[in-house]
Amino acid sequence: MPLNNPTRTAPVTTADKVFEQMQHAIVEGDILAGSKISEPELAKQYQISRSTLREALNRLEKCHLVERKANIGSRVVECTIEGLLELYIAREALEGMACRQAAINITDEEINDMQAMLKQHSESQALQDGLSYYQEQGDLDFHYKVILASHNQQLINLICGQLYHLVRMYRCQFGMNSPRASRAFNEHSGIIQAISDGDGELAEMLMRRHIAASRKNIESRIADQTIQENNKESK
Repeated sequence: MPLNNPTRTAPVTTADKVFEQMQHAIVEGDILAGSKISEPELAKQYQISRSTLREALNRLEKCHLVERKANIGSRVVECTIEGLLELYIAREALEGMACRQAAINITDEEINDMQAMLKQHSESQALQDGLSYYQEQGDLDFHYKVILASHNQQLINLICGQLYHLVRMYRCQFGMNSPRASRAFNEHSGIIQAISDGDGELAEMLMRRHIAASRKNIESRIADQTIQENNKESK
């Protein structure tokens, strides 16, 4: 389901619709990471002109989902370990600031919505079993809601407009199962409480710690996978 991005209006043009469809396909892995983009094939698939397709590709490039290189053409970005870790470092700073802003600007209605959202998350069987903590995009995503609650349009543009779908692409690529599932949920609860209390300093610190812990968990998983692969090769 396409995300209702607050940085723009609902899709009205053909380019809007193709942009959203391709965005979703890339994030979900239906269009493979690192794959070369054939403009003639995509234009035929979506039954659109090459100029309309290029408009959609330009927007995908701004979302960092597509990259263009001279004499090579367009390609879906690759999900690399280095890119993932850099993305999490950027998120730590930007979402930490969004939390601080949310503590100042959030409305009572938004607080109630986030608390209701967490209650809905808590009813997930996978979370209760400590296996995974999967959140649907947009209004069911804790991080997305916090960013909107900052009411800082520059942060919303940067995170939701440029980084959000890339983050979700990495999540899909590297999987959602995590030994941190229950702890991550509890950290979300603590962050919302700090925001609700209007404690921007604490909210920022908790969010930065939360994202840093997720990054360290990913680093640990990657290290374990590398060890296992090396052990297999040595046998």
